[in-house]
Amino acid sequence: MKKTALFIGLITLDFIYLAPSFPQNNQKLVATDYTVTSGGPATNASVTFSYLGNNAQIVGILGSHPITALIKEDLRNYQVKIIDLDPNIQTSPPVSSIIVTENTGERAVISINAVKTLAKIENIPDDILTDIDIILIDGHQIAISEIIAQKARESKIPIVMDGGSWKSGLEKILPFVDYAIISANFYPPNCRNQEDILEYLQSFHIPHIAITQGEKPIKYISHGNQGLIKIHPIQPRDTLGAGDIFHGAFCHYILDNDILDHNLQNNFIMALTAAAEIAAKACKFFGTRSWMIDN
Repeated sequence: MKKTALFIGLITLDFIYLAPSFPQNNQKLVATDYTVTSGGPATNASVTFSYLGNNAQIVGILGSHPITALIKEDLRNYQVKIIDLDPNIQTSPPVSSIIVTENTGERAVISINAVKTLAKIENIPDDILTDIDIILIDGHQIAISEIIAQKARESKIPIVMDGGSWKSGLEKILPFVDYAIISANFYPPNCRNQEDILEYLQSFHIPHIAITQGEKPIKYISHGNQGLIKIHPIQPRDTLGAGDIFHGAFCHYILDNDILDHNLQNNFIMALTAAAEIAAKACKFFGTRSWMIDN
């Protein structure tokens, strides 16, 4: 049966270029390929969740600037419902320019986050949690995320936190998080290493925590039990959005009755393992959508 997830966060327009290398000062490069898609951590996760056979809703600010038509068309193609908390705003949504190097798959990103397009809590629909099975928060809309997280806790809806990097205000969200999945670049205040980070997150009584480390093993803690999940080595073509895709896949698999059992720790490990396989597959293709088409 299809599940429904609510993804809260950043909605961008991404211009992605494949090039031989990153440009040097005053250098002009000719890209060998390019693509234009909607982007942002929560947005890419919502597309993945929908692609895997579910119902996805993205909550954020989009508005009515002319270029939003490109974002709307992309999300329409992947059957992601947009909940725009300020549909009349005229300013441009955040735009990202990304260069992916051909030989390594590494990427360089320049963008503006959601700081100029923050949603107001009074615009949250009263029925926003109706029939929602899981929520993902990427930290780009703290104010509305806090309110929705509080309501989700009351309704016993699990919350996944995408911790790509530390964002001010996340400490308000952490008490409501069930699954904290963070990158190796996630450093809360006064944390200098992974031990500090794990101790900090555990102080909020988060039951399931995982640190993704690219091609290195995923480190996890589930109800106090620690472990590592090995990552199958691949030759990446493009690592852009791999974490976002991982999070969308995790939301799918943690709700997948075909792989789950009564042991919550095993469920967490199995969902992380399956999500890592999806993210690794995506890294073999250029852009954040090609892996869905060329399979």
